[in-house]
Amino acid sequence: FTELPLGDIEEMEGWTGADINKAKVVLADEATALLHGRECLGAIHDTIDSMFKGGKSAAASTEGLNRIFVTADEAAEGVKFIDLFVKLGLANSKKEARRLIQGGGAKLGEEKISDENAVLDAGGFGGNEEVTLRAGKKRAGVVELKQ
Repeated sequence: FTELPLGDIEEMEGWTGADINKAKVVLADEATALLHGRECLGAIHDTIDSMFKGGKSAAASTEGLNRIFVTADEAAEGVKFIDLFVKLGLANSKKEARRLIQGGGAKLGEEKISDENAVLDAGGFGGNEEVTLRAGKKRAGVVELKQ
């Protein structure tokens, strides 16, 4: 899905090596712009740069990530990471979330989650209003503390 001129597409067809990844970015941007509008591309690129390319600090921009909220009461009791991964869409089921944790692919920020029964509580936010959950290297979401 793109509205790129055919000449641009034909030029990209000849790209090889690292340029293929550039073509993927161009086409992904075009599809995203069609669906969400061009104005969201800046936030998406900031998020990608900060989280996956080591550009800004990891906390610099989480605007483009899926986001869920937990209340202060829920945080006081603790919410199971398994449930958070499912709510964020980082796992399709609790069973998949358990496998993700058991396989070492689940992280709170940069710290591995190793206990499938572990919970995110108020202390897990470390004084911040939000934390980032990661499923593997390329998928992430944000849990925000709702005051």
